[in-house]
Amino acid sequence: EMTLTTINLAALGDTINLSTEVTGTLPTGNGGTGATTFAPGKILQVVSSGTTSETASSTTSYADTSLTLAITPSATSSKIIVIVHQVSLLKNSSDNGGKIQLMRDSTVLNMFENDFGRDGGTGLNIVGGTGTSYLDSPNTASAVTYKTQFACSVSSSASVAVQHNSARSSITLMELGV
Repeated sequence: EMTLTTINLAALGDTINLSTEVTGTLPTGNGGTGATTFAPGKILQVVSSGTTSETASSTTSYADTSLTLAITPSATSSKIIVIVHQVSLLKNSSDNGGKIQLMRDSTVLNMFENDFGRDGGTGLNIVGGTGTSYLDSPNTASAVTYKTQFACSVSSSASVAVQHNSARSSITLMELGV
């Protein structure tokens, strides 16, 4: 239960002696809270990165897209919110398409795109982009790296690409204290 108290500054001579007249936890002088712990649900840190490096593949085996970012959680109980926007996806020719997956280190977390650019035709097809949001529990206080990988989804008879014409893909990682 919280009790509110009115302070009459005139009765105190317009000043308050913090060491004798105030009790409890005081905020720090630089505008911080002075708190040494945080309630669950707080965003503890945010990191973000992007790439404009066009990357192509002509195999059905996954390869890195050049979109990658590391974060070091402050506690093993922390969760990481991953937000990815992968753009300018290209299917070069044939009735092919591309697929994209989200990774944490060597662990597949989520295949969030399958058959991008596939239109039933054999010509070039470029689509805007795709993305995902993912809540991860890495269970570590050591650095972890998140990245996307892509591959041809149908055959390796034609290439697929991401970040075509130097469009910028992005990844944002937010540590959530729990």
